Amino acid sequence: MLPSTVLRARSAWKGPFFVAFPNLSEALKNNTPIRTNARSCTILPNFVGLKFLVHNGKHHIPISVTEEMVGHKLGEFAPTRKRFTYRLTKNK
Repeated sequence: MLPSTVLRARSAWKGPFFVAFPNLSEALKNNTPIRTNARSCTILPNFVGLKFLVHNGKHHIPISVTEEMVGHKLGEFAPTRKRFTYRLTKNK
């Protein structure tokens, strides 16, 4: 039995999961953001410099891709939960 902290990676022969965005070169040229719901899409090196609008379940969150983000998923940069804030009274 494996411990629960071990993450299973995608098979190497399959390669990274990504969505083929049809207007990729157009978005890079015009600096327009690409709207997407594909939170599980892996950020590839040719996405650097692009802007994405990643859906978090309610809104599309703007994200501009940098070199440090390559290899991560788009959904990592669009949080789905709000921060918890404790208020002393409801009237404030």
